[in-house]
Amino acid sequence: MEAVPFGSLSTADLVVATTYRGGSAGSSADDPLDKLLHCGNMGGFRIRGGETKGRYELAVLYTTFADPDWPDELEPSTGRFLYYGDNKTPGCELHDTTKGGNRLLRYAYEKIHVDPPQRGLVPPFFVFSKTGTGRDVMFHGLAAPGAPNVTEADDLVAAWSTRGRERFQNYRAIFTILGIITISRTWVDALVRGAGDEAEAPKPWREWVESGRYDPLRLKA
Repeated sequence: MEAVPFGSLSTADLVVATTYRGGSAGSSADDPLDKLLHCGNMGGFRIRGGETKGRYELAVLYTTFADPDWPDELEPSTGRFLYYGDNKTPGCELHDTTKGGNRLLRYAYEKIHVDPPQRGLVPPFFVFSKTGTGRDVMFHGLAAPGAPNVTEADDLVAAWSTRGRERFQNYRAIFTILGIITISRTWVDALVRGAGDEAEAPKPWREWVESGRYDPLRLKA
């Protein structure tokens, strides 16, 4: 599929492996993710809604796949996506981050492991990466927290790191990219309005919410 131009982002579907063009103004307004999902134009976590607002509506996980200290990783053959939280420098408590990414991770994994699970309160996670050209991004798919055959003890781990003489913690989270190639603009717009009707949601997402079953997107390497 051809890259989606900046001027068409607000009406575009989300299609796996498609590039979405950034703008050319030379400012943060060139960011394509905000045009696509109305989620802000900075940071690895782009979040709409929140606990204090009553509900998380959606979240973007953005990565460069190029940070040697925090190596996010996508396994195309299994759909497993490893993503690090946003407490990447010393000086803050694990959950005390500006964007609230680690608070969202804690919330999402608590909801899938509580008895009974509350997966309906977990926002859909949209995974994008930097392409290396301007502000262009590539879409990798819709992710659900957790993965088949990964236990509660392993799907969200607070890992220790050291910089200089200071030790601090950050989350290492495991997600599953679900088997969805195209996500309709209709559902995206409903999520942005805060009215994410599950009837509009892709079937693998609905099945995960209802039963916890993961239907991974498996691509040939």
